[in-house]
Amino acid sequence: MEGDSKMNRDEERSARVRDAFDHSYGMGGRDLVTVCSPARSEISGNHTDHEGGRVIAGALDRNIIGLAAANGTDEIRLTSEGFDPIEVPLDDLEPQEDEKVTTAGLVRGMAHELVSTGRVASGFDIAMTSNIPAGGGLSSSAALELALGRVMEALWDGAPVDAATLARMGQTAENDYFGKPCGLMDQLAVALGGLAHMDFADPAKPTFAKLALDFEDMGYALCLVDVGCDHSQFTDEYAAVPVEMQAVARAFGKTRLLDVDEDEFDAAVPALRRELGDRAVLRAIHFWREDELVDARWDALKAADIDSFLELTRESGASSAMFLQNVACGDAFQPAMVALGLAERTLKGHGAARIHGGGFGGSIQAFVPLDEVGRFTSAMDGWLGEGACQRYAIAEEGASASWL
Repeated sequence: MEGDSKMNRDEERSARVRDAFDHSYGMGGRDLVTVCSPARSEISGNHTDHEGGRVIAGALDRNIIGLAAANGTDEIRLTSEGFDPIEVPLDDLEPQEDEKVTTAGLVRGMAHELVSTGRVASGFDIAMTSNIPAGGGLSSSAALELALGRVMEALWDGAPVDAATLARMGQTAENDYFGKPCGLMDQLAVALGGLAHMDFADPAKPTFAKLALDFEDMGYALCLVDVGCDHSQFTDEYAAVPVEMQAVARAFGKTRLLDVDEDEFDAAVPALRRELGDRAVLRAIHFWREDELVDARWDALKAADIDSFLELTRESGASSAMFLQNVACGDAFQPAMVALGLAERTLKGHGAARIHGGGFGGSIQAFVPLDEVGRFTSAMDGWLGEGACQRYAIAEEGASASWL
């Protein structure tokens, strides 16, 4: 029954997109491209990717879907359900200061990146809808970037773009055009689909391995709980994490913590505390601890050892809270910490909960015993609002586009 319900919802969403496209731009017998780009969940590796570390991430069964067609102009026209339409001229593909933190910035950034492959930019119309919670830490921005990239790849003549290359394009658009200093995990997870272990030691050529896995086959549901505060409210706090980690790396003549010798770090702790402060030192400690946990948790998943995985998940959550300190900012407003406290209170030692993604706001992640999902969801929704707790599954397909 659940499968039939999901199919009906997917068909209804597709019909809405088609109606929106026709209403906004008219079909006019044009050749159409359909696109789908999923959300993502960081399973392990909290703030490790930007330091050259390792991550486990999975694409989720929430997505952006869209319909696009060339329009014969020199601008991209985009309409998205629930948002004002935008138009982005293609005559200047350099970053625009007034487009920072806007969809237009991401459109221009992805156009710039696809043109760098030798393509010629030309205008198109696109209608989209998303069931990815905005601001919930599920990387709706990466899903949008890669949806746009796959559409441009299809509409503009050129060689195919592999998942890792498209992910780097999305990261550039988000860093340089949107103005958010993210790592590469979000975009690569969206591009790859499924559940993947990623290693960012070489940022130009990240390596990855995939694992076909359904958490529910091991008796647990993957739940994400919206803490009731858009993570964008904490952009400055988020941006400070890599800044402080990389300040520690620079003290050793390096750019990333991965390249710092841990023994040298230990010997320099007193000087680092004086020069950079305690929080920078703690965030470096988190990096090495969390990077070890990524491989330990991946090994547990490969062995289908859910008990070890959950124990290590709790350790990861503790490291983020104590050392990374991306759960709360220390003032009276602590939405993510409250959500974690309530989740722990409800789970009563079963399953596991941890901060999810960038942290501070957005969402928390919980692995909930299947027979407790209803009670857990009811409790979290009662405290944080109807629909705050959502049950997810890993989606095997990454961002893709095809001609209709």
